[in-house]
Amino acid sequence: MISFILMVNKQGQTRLSSYYEWMNMEERVALESEIIRKCLSRSELQCSFLEYRGFKVIYRRYASLFFIVGTKADFDVRKSALASGAKKGDKGVENHENELGLLEFIHSLVETMDRWAGSICELDIMYQLEQVHFLLDEMVQNGYVVETNKSNVLRPIDLIERESKKNEGMFR
Repeated sequence: MISFILMVNKQGQTRLSSYYEWMNMEERVALESEIIRKCLSRSELQCSFLEYRGFKVIYRRYASLFFIVGTKADFDVRKSALASGAKKGDKGVENHENELGLLEFIHSLVETMDRWAGSICELDIMYQLEQVHFLLDEMVQNGYVVETNKSNVLRPIDLIERESKKNEGMFR
């Protein structure tokens, strides 16, 4: 299950964050800053996967943006492991998320955003944040990837844009 998705620039400034598991704000800020620092400090020759505080972190850099996905074991898996006698911080709770699958998801997300905005850049995310969140919500729901087909993801966004253009002409 995906716990969070971050889009960060090379300076470490978060441009988009989406959480699928509840965390209080102080914990989010601390986690974000530590994970971002770790990802930015790694060289291009190092692996794009790391483990930090019980999260599997998968990241990829595209131009000036880092796309970071954090996963934890499913709640049901954690709950059943705790019921069987494992402690909360115990290594007995395994995260079986497929890192290469999530790396491919990041690539699909970037390709979808490229198709939507031309060549996606930091400014597109900053100035059209609502549409980017909508696009991300079409692909990921409740922490699970539900759609990767670019056409299916972009169809509702195109409909919204088309309807908003119709309404703009009505008031002139």
